[in-house]
Formats: sequence, C-alpha cells, structure tokens
Amino acid sequence: MNPQQRQDSIVDLVRRQGYASIEQLTEHFAVTPQTIRRDLNRLSGEGQLRRVHGGAGLESSTVNTAYAMRKTLNLEAKQRIAALLARHIPDHASLFINIGTSNEVVAEALLDHHGLEVITNNLNVAAILQRKEDFNVIIAGGQVRSRDGGIIGEATIDFINQFKVDFGIIGISGIDEDGSLLEFDYQEVRVAQAIIQNSRQVYLAADHSKFQRNPVVRQGNLSQLDALFTDRQPSERILQLLQAHDVTLHLA
Repeated sequence: MNPQQRQDSIVDLVRRQGYASIEQLTEHFAVTPQTIRRDLNRLSGEGQLRRVHGGAGLESSTVNTAYAMRKTLNLEAKQRIAALLARHIPDHASLFINIGTSNEVVAEALLDHHGLEVITNNLNVAAILQRKEDFNVIIAGGQVRSRDGGIIGEATIDFINQFKVDFGIIGISGIDEDGSLLEFDYQEVRVAQAIIQNSRQVYLAADHSKFQRNPVVRQGNLSQLDALFTDRQPSERILQLLQAHDVTLHLA
C-alpha cells in the first residue's frame, strides 16, 4: 500500500468511526507511529481530518476552516484546476464568480483573457481582476463577511437576479456521495443558487478534498452543473451521478 492509498484508507476509517487513535492506526496499517503522525499532519493540512491529541477526528460540519489556512490548502491542485477551467472560458464572455479560495485562483488564471465581463460577490476576486483594463468588473452589493471578503444577503441576491451570463463559476465546501453540494453558511448558499439559476452554463471548481467533507447546509446538486473541474478521479458513485446528469468531468 503506497502512502496515498494509506491516507485515503485512514480518512475512510475515521469517517466510519468518528475518531481513530495513532495506536490503532499504527496497528491497522503495520507502520510506525511517526509514519501515521506524518499522514495525519498532511490530512489535517488538507482539511480532510481534524488533528486531535493522540489521533484524528472528523472536521466540523458547522464551522469552516479558517480562510488563511484555506488559501494554502491544496494550492498546487487548485492552480491546475483553475488553469484547466480558464481554458474553457472564451474571450469576451460574461460570467459570475462566487465566494471561495478556488475561485480566487480561477480569477488569477483568467488574467490572460480579453474583454471579460465579470459579476462577483467576492471582493478578493474583484481585486484580482481589476488589474485588467479591458475587463468590466461588477461587484454585487450586500453584507461583506470580514473573514473572507464574501458578499452575501438579500441585496446580493436581488443584484445577481438582474443578470443572465454565459458562465457561472462556483466553489463548494463539500460534495456528498448522493451528489449534494454542501456549504457552511446558508446565506452564501442562497447567493450561489441565484448564480446557478442565472447562468447559461455552470462550472464547479473543487479539489479532491471536497469529496471528503460534510458541511451542514445543502447548496444544490451535481445535477445542476454543466461541468466539474477537479484534480482526482471521484468515487464510482459520483461518476455514475455525473454520467446520469450529463455533467462533463475535467481532470487536471
């Protein structure tokens, strides 16, 4: 069993039990405690598990990882995903970009484009894209979340409903095996639904760690997507759902 297979198995075991000790994992995988600690530190850094004294448990379903940490989690994978997604956006297109660190990396990848019109409820995305003189960047009104620069609320939804764009680029905090797209903030979810409903095509950028997280709020379903951009092959169940709903899978 290689390190990646072992780490995937650790995540599965912790998800089944809710908690696993270093001693249990050492015996189960027949490796040293130092190896298990390295595995747990990596999985914790990726946001897949929560490191606790003597072992690891599940991440909270009600509180998201801090923004500063999410900025660096799986950054290389996010950059590959963003570059691939950007190649599917033509010049002179109109698009929504919503909240999320993956979408901020997508914004960076779009800087080589020309003539884009972007409506966003993400102050960080707006700051990235305003560098381009030939872009028209429109910021939604509403309440600004201090922790990550996201804009949410009824005013945001009303603003987004004024537009109909070519592409909606959304992020997500978790993807359940039943195809549910999951988030932590119900206000963010309502804005994301408005973006989905007012986009001719919907693209989701999500690295592999999102398939192993279980936030509490339902945002939507994989069936609402036109394309999923990720960095690892999803589970067989997810692949079946994508095929059933004609959602194109792009692997970076």
